[in-house]
Amino acid sequence: MDNGEPRWLNASELEAWKAFSALLIKMPAALDAQLRQDSGLTTFEYLVLAGLSEAPERTMRMSVLAALANGSLSRLSHVVTRLEKRGHLRREPCPDDGRYTNAVLTEDGYRQVVEAAPGHLNNVRSLVVDVLEPEQIKQLGEISARLLHAMDPDFPCPGQH
Repeated sequence: MDNGEPRWLNASELEAWKAFSALLIKMPAALDAQLRQDSGLTTFEYLVLAGLSEAPERTMRMSVLAALANGSLSRLSHVVTRLEKRGHLRREPCPDDGRYTNAVLTEDGYRQVVEAAPGHLNNVRSLVVDVLEPEQIKQLGEISARLLHAMDPDFPCPGQH
């Protein structure tokens, strides 16, 4: 029953929201700072290169890569242009369907992501994994999946099949 009045947060909800919203701002900045300092990459650039490094033939459709990196096709296109200029990847027409464009990781791009991975992993461990108990890690995954599902119904939600 919605009477037009906002459903104000109670004290514990407000406390949780404040902590979570601070995390939403500080975590990306902390991840980005380490990657920029150590590798000259943004977090989004790293996600693009890492996604391609794990793809068959280190190749992926741009639209699939955008979804994998949690970005829009427009944002990906700008980042791919920068990465192309650095020699980390190239674009090619999709051989299966010429209407699509593939991003292909170059050897230089592969070396870049392989060199960046240990520092990024250490940062993720120190900021998230090592400060939580194993059960909390599991809960974090489930909570994150639920929140992602609320924003994107195509994202799988725990407990739903």
